[in-house]
Amino acid sequence: MFKLIESVGKYLMLMKRVFSRPERMRMFLQQYLKEMSQLGVNSIGIVLLISFFIGAVITVQIKLNIESPWMPRWTVGYVTREILLLEFSAAIMCLILAGKVGSNIASELGTMRVTQQIDALEIMGVNSASYLILPKIAALATMIPVLVIFSTFAGIIGAFASCWFGGIMPATFLEYGLQYAFVEWYVWCAFIKSIFFAFIIASVSSFYGYTVEGGSIEVGKASTNAVVSSSVLILFADLFLTQLLMG
Repeated sequence: MFKLIESVGKYLMLMKRVFSRPERMRMFLQQYLKEMSQLGVNSIGIVLLISFFIGAVITVQIKLNIESPWMPRWTVGYVTREILLLEFSAAIMCLILAGKVGSNIASELGTMRVTQQIDALEIMGVNSASYLILPKIAALATMIPVLVIFSTFAGIIGAFASCWFGGIMPATFLEYGLQYAFVEWYVWCAFIKSIFFAFIIASVSSFYGYTVEGGSIEVGKASTNAVVSSSVLILFADLFLTQLLMG
């Protein structure tokens, strides 16, 4: 328990340093654009691939499990849309990205720490926390909502593909269900939740990487701890934000 409180205290102190004003805005913007490409653009492929197949699987499973003469045929499209918007494209996709992006951030900063690159920045008078971590948080908070859009569209295309090529139901019923009783607020909920999740992934992973002590073995442990902690915090935040936004 004491170790947990100590870690929370160190995390808050690090975030205080991170959110100080960048010393050189031009350097910050260069790092920001670099991190957007590395953390966001490079994740588009895996997001599209996973979302496409999940959209198709959700459609097939719903069609097989709620098939009833009393149930309208467009219900499949309606339920698929709600699952994609409310949970999958925000929470589940961020859990997947916590594994890919979070481990990347933690291992990168951990390697810089054990090879004394961060110490060199401190000696030169640079606020290494703000210089290294703030662009990652800003870039991920910018790119994750964009990835949510990609994920939702890829999931819908996967749902249609299951109708066109799998022949499980006519696509017109799916289309009607996707449009039925659409609530715009659900889209904004997905965006709001994804920004919080992006902050959790970037800040927690950066904390574990930045505070590594030891050698390469500790870097690997920090990477694992970053993914586990980010995933648990995302699940807690998802529960809280869902109650707050949907209640």
